[in-house]
Parts: sequence; structure tokens; C-alpha cells
Amino acid sequence: MDVWYVSYGSNLCEDRFMCYINGDRPIGSAKKEIGCQDKTPPKASRKAEIPYPLYFAKEQSKWGPGGVAFIGHVQTDYAATIGRMFLITEEQFSEVVSQENNEYGLHVDFNRVIEKGYQKLTEGWYGRIVFLGDKDGYPMFTFTSNDSMDKQSFVKPSSAYLSTIANGLLGLGLTKTEITDYFSGKRGIHRHFSRESLAEYMFGTVER
Repeated sequence: MDVWYVSYGSNLCEDRFMCYINGDRPIGSAKKEIGCQDKTPPKASRKAEIPYPLYFAKEQSKWGPGGVAFIGHVQTDYAATIGRMFLITEEQFSEVVSQENNEYGLHVDFNRVIEKGYQKLTEGWYGRIVFLGDKDGYPMFTFTSNDSMDKQSFVKPSSAYLSTIANGLLGLGLTKTEITDYFSGKRGIHRHFSRESLAEYMFGTVER
């Protein structure tokens, strides 16, 4: 069975996501991914909207010092997160979750996630699997922290990490100005940058 994996962090960049499928090292990351057993590319990919707020937390990752992206547990109408959907197999989704959590061999019980709306699969950073509804006859899933947003310490992401997400948004058709506006109010970012310094941090140039 195929499912939609709905990404919102560095996997917005298709080249970065394919490292989880093929077993490559993303540009800017210190780690080579192990890849999936089935290296078939996604059957479809498109823009999505996730009705949960985006924020950045944790102190250090494979991208170096700095926070990484998560979504909160409470839906909101005023702070939707931009995502990219990839149509992949259930097995590939479970293997992507395993790689994200550095716990190999995890298996998602998709029916349980659909029934409850979410499942705590592991204690890893991205251990909470979330059901986001259906699209074109396939269920949509993403993952985030088990900890709610109000229990997190918000941390500025590294330039390499945020630039990777920004490149993914460019690939979805957003302009640099729109991307700068999108990130400027996010927790973990808005207190650290002016609008101009944020654009320079992501793109190396100042947006005016």
C-alpha cells in the first residue's frame, strides 16, 4: 500500500529526501543516510498545507549546532506549515522514520495511527507519527516530537539546515521574498534575525 509522507523540514528539498531513499549524504549534513531497501522514487510529489505550527528546537544535529524543524500537537488556523507530499510505500515510510530517529527496524502501525490520529512510535526526536487525513485515495502521515511545543526550548537552526528547507520551498514555487516572510515569525527564528539578515542567512543575499 502507498501512503503520502508529508514533509515540512529539510525533506522539503527533494534532493535531500532522496538521500533517505537512495542512501546518500545531503549537502550540508555530516551524515550519510543508509537508504531504503526499495529505492523506487516517489510516485508523485506536490505541495501540501499542514494545520500545525512550525518551530525549531534541539541544540545539535547531523547539520551541526542549531535547532531542527518540528510541528506542534495542536491544530491552528493562523499558522499553517508548508509541506511537500511524497507518495511512497508503507515500507519506505517506516524506513524513513527509522532513519530520522536513528533506530533502524521501526515499523509503523498505520491503521492504529489512523484510528487514534497519532502514535508514539519511539522515544526518538521524531517519534510521534501523525495522521493528516486522505488525499487522492491515500492516507497522509508525518512525524514530529513526542513533546508538545510548549515544553520545548526554541533554538535557531543552522544556516545549512535552513537553506536546505528554503531550497525546497523554492522548488515548490515560492519566491525568496515569500520564504523570508514565511520563516520570519517562526519560533526559533523570529527573535534572532531581522528580515534582511534572515534572507542573507538563507540565500547569501539581502532581499529588499
